[in-house]
Amino acid sequence: MKGNVFGKAAASLKSLLAFALLIFTPALAKAAEVTIAVAANFTAAAQEIAEKFQAETSRTVSLSFGSTGQLYAQIIQGAPFDILLSADAARAKKAEDEGWGVAGSGFTYAIGRLVLWSAKAELVDAEGAVLRNGNFTHLAIANPATAPYGAAAVEAMQALGLYDQIAPKIVQGENIIQTYQFAASGNAELGFVALSQVLEAPGGSHWLVPENLHAPILQDAVLLKAGEQNRFAVEFLAWLKSPPAVSIIEKHDYTLPRAK
Repeated sequence: MKGNVFGKAAASLKSLLAFALLIFTPALAKAAEVTIAVAANFTAAAQEIAEKFQAETSRTVSLSFGSTGQLYAQIIQGAPFDILLSADAARAKKAEDEGWGVAGSGFTYAIGRLVLWSAKAELVDAEGAVLRNGNFTHLAIANPATAPYGAAAVEAMQALGLYDQIAPKIVQGENIIQTYQFAASGNAELGFVALSQVLEAPGGSHWLVPENLHAPILQDAVLLKAGEQNRFAVEFLAWLKSPPAVSIIEKHDYTLPRAK
């Protein structure tokens, strides 16, 4: 009789342990994962960085891409991202100020450059004169309300005194990737895109927009509240400043802030 009681107790304990494993295993798996919202212009660099980080740490990195504005909207609607890699400094700071980001966690991980690009080899010269001569029907830019590269494009055209003249020819992409696709497909003869996209694509012609024509495109990272207890998210942000990560960032034609 005693053996039967102990047997039942052991079976119950085994069931409880199995139930606990069912509950906690997904949580443990999630704890080894880092979920990152990434500005679309940083797609290729982020993918390479994630691969390198995973290879060195055996952690799983999940990336979601979009315009910074779209990603921020998802964050405030409860999307469970651990980290935001923004295409600007403003939204990373806004995340901290509004309580979606961890105060003091933000830093600039890359500085982007804006270019005017065409798939046609001879259309864009080294001075961007095509903007003044109007020898085009459509110009693609990313939505300036949600994409920092789109906002920089508008600033540049305004600084040149050409925005009102060009505005009727503008077509907007949801993000910088779609903007590049418009120009690459020929649906728009020209596009304001990220330098990293142009130098990774063969052919075409481009003008590197002078930095004094728009505000610096400081791309900031921030640890989000959803990832505050995820030590691997903290680990990823620290690794993003490491020589291997910096080497990848620079390879994709971004610069970094000068050391103070």
